Amino acid sequence: MARIIDTIAVVGLGKVGELVGTLLHAAGFDVTGIDLLMPEDVPFKVAPVDASDPAALGAALDRVDAVISCLPFHLNRVVAEAAAASSLHYFDLTEDVPTTARVRELAAGVPSVVAPQCGLAPGLIAIVGSSLTAGFDDLRSIQLRVGALPQHPTGMLGYAFIWSPEGVVNEYLNDCEVLREGRRKIVPAMSEEEAVVISGTRLEAFLTSGGLGTMCETFEGRVERLDYKTLRYPGHLDLVRFFFDELLLRQRRQLAGEILVHAKPPVDDDIVYLYAAVEGRIRGELFRRQHVRRWLPRAIDGRVWRAISWTTACSACGVVELIADGVLSPRGLLRQEEIPLDALLGTKSGAHLSDEGSEASLPHAT
Repeated sequence: MARIIDTIAVVGLGKVGELVGTLLHAAGFDVTGIDLLMPEDVPFKVAPVDASDPAALGAALDRVDAVISCLPFHLNRVVAEAAAASSLHYFDLTEDVPTTARVRELAAGVPSVVAPQCGLAPGLIAIVGSSLTAGFDDLRSIQLRVGALPQHPTGMLGYAFIWSPEGVVNEYLNDCEVLREGRRKIVPAMSEEEAVVISGTRLEAFLTSGGLGTMCETFEGRVERLDYKTLRYPGHLDLVRFFFDELLLRQRRQLAGEILVHAKPPVDDDIVYLYAAVEGRIRGELFRRQHVRRWLPRAIDGRVWRAISWTTACSACGVVELIADGVLSPRGLLRQEEIPLDALLGTKSGAHLSDEGSEASLPHAT
């Protein structure tokens, strides 16, 4: 059977975008990268286009079936609107709630699939969490936790900015949607602290914005409690509360991001923790089902990629493969929790997520 998607544009060739293009090329797609910065030695063609220019971007997308945006969240609207204007299948990685609201508006008027919030969180964590609910007669709670951290933390924060500082600041400061007593509520970020232990490593978890995607809407009335929390090393939360609230940097987000990245620059030896748990009744008995993973940097296509990069890219590319192969509906809004975990892990890209693996020893990607 012919694929629904054959040609695809990857907009934004940063840490994740370059790997997205590489994975899709390896999965048999005709890939065009779009970025003003031209990466070296990529296996796909690249067009030097300013993605913030709607006219230039629209022309660059003229001959593709689909587009996946790997840009910072504030540029996704331009890409989504260009995709909608040409009825292209659209995918992105954003955790930003207002941006996703605009993308959802566009999904109502196009004959193609619109799949925002692919990636790790939101994205994979929703796929995992939803898969755990199968077989329960009723649900008491869904707990979703993700953290991307340095393997060897230094300093009191115990952190390194291996993801967008702009995105991290928004996650810490924007309000969070949760389910409490089966109903959607808005609660403050950096609240409801708890301890989580994974393979002997003690972590702290606290509410942050955006990680649930559309899950509250999907599960409202079906589960008593649902929330997403970020995982950090112990002590981190108290320090970022002091940073944002005592030093009044809550009102100066750009400056806050600059200070944090200057103090805690990226590292290559990162680790991604994923923890999902569902509680409820099966045949009248209370039961708790868990899915826990630790992922380290991994060699793909002869290079080692940070754990945050390859887990994000592999999940997103797996979703593209499922649409292209007709496993999922190619029309309308695709919610991440609608994607079967087994199907995702069965794709060429998603197969990388099947096991924890071990740290690779090849030269790292930049």
